[in-house]
Amino acid sequence: MSTDRETADLFGPFRQFFSLQRDVLVLSLAMFAFSLGFQMTNRFLPDYLVYLGAGGFVVGLFATLGNVIGAVYPYYGGIISDRVGSRYALTVFGFLSTFGFAIWLGSAYVPAIDLGAVVLEPWVWVFVGLLLAQCWKSFGIGGHYAIVKQATEPSRLAQGFASTETFRRTAFLIAPLIVAVLVADELMPGFLWVLAIGIVFAVLGTIAQHLLYEADEDSVGKEFEGVGQIVDDLQALPDPLRPLLVADTFVRFANGMVYAFFILVITQLLEIGLTLSLPVVGTIDLSPAAFFGLLLSIEMLVALLTMAPAAKIAEYVGLKPIVGLGFFVYAIFPVLLIFGPQYVGGIDETWLLIALFAFSGLRFAGLPAHKALVVGPAEKGAGGRVTGSYYLIRGAIVIPSGALGGFLWQFVSPELSFTIATAIGMVGVVYFALFGQEFEAYR
Repeated sequence: MSTDRETADLFGPFRQFFSLQRDVLVLSLAMFAFSLGFQMTNRFLPDYLVYLGAGGFVVGLFATLGNVIGAVYPYYGGIISDRVGSRYALTVFGFLSTFGFAIWLGSAYVPAIDLGAVVLEPWVWVFVGLLLAQCWKSFGIGGHYAIVKQATEPSRLAQGFASTETFRRTAFLIAPLIVAVLVADELMPGFLWVLAIGIVFAVLGTIAQHLLYEADEDSVGKEFEGVGQIVDDLQALPDPLRPLLVADTFVRFANGMVYAFFILVITQLLEIGLTLSLPVVGTIDLSPAAFFGLLLSIEMLVALLTMAPAAKIAEYVGLKPIVGLGFFVYAIFPVLLIFGPQYVGGIDETWLLIALFAFSGLRFAGLPAHKALVVGPAEKGAGGRVTGSYYLIRGAIVIPSGALGGFLWQFVSPELSFTIATAIGMVGVVYFALFGQEFEAYR
């Protein structure tokens, strides 16, 4: 066994940055830019929607629209990437996402429009913006997976994804801190500056990937042959993906019920901010929205500290245990978040929330292994299509989760919504433990 497999190198993804193949290096840079912009905005949009006049059910519908996009975009994005090459596909997706960020910014300045039979509230434009803003993230999934697959040895796929994912999650660590500074007192008007910064990073990411990416490295697959091909692609999913897909769908449905409401737990239910006493600076009072940004950064710090070691460990124990750990954390977190601050005595709520979001960061430890398990069995030139097919099925089933969670949140109780979410997620965890398969290269 080679010496580079003897220890988990925590900083390996950063030290290896300039030794990565050019296409993966450029993808890492673009991921950083877009993830910075998207993470600064997307996790705070539910609170932005409430500011614009939306209720809890509308927030749930917004999450459902995100699920529709997550179902439809990856499949067709994978087809486009396989057909025209990742460089041109990701460039178009990048410009569309930039325009989506701009619509989000403009939503705050558009008054309600009375059409007689219906009134278009300002929050409607946040929905419109999502259709575009998520293009690079969701349309580009197939291109992302295909790039890493074609540049990485099969037995090192988890490590390859750990490299790109580490840069992406580094942006996820930085972005909420930027938001916390800009919304330290209250969400508005600081969030408008957040949206403006997101636009700048999206433009930079799009230009950088178009100029630096080497199109000659792309592998191009066959043309899209119509709806019949969708059925063929779904039926042709590699066998190891089937139990993974079932379990993943349960877990993601559960997460989709509550994900958009994490910020509302902090800002609406608990209304917990944070007071910091710092040398020289003095006392700083953070609003609940700013505290949520700090919690997200803590979550991402744990993710960064665990992803690379987890990917290395997967080379010894296999992908399945690492993916299973991520599924478990996804499933159990909602019930811990909604009940922990209420029923755990003797611990300050602030520190308990910090501990809970640190624990939540462990769910990202399984992401590189999960991506490797998705794209690993795919044939050369079909990585984008296989990935898109996988996310098409998963996303289609997950579509109603946001609306269900929003309905329970507004018309029943947040506690019931989060409890049902954890129960559904645990079904996926148990199913994967019983029936999940290992990728052959990791046996």
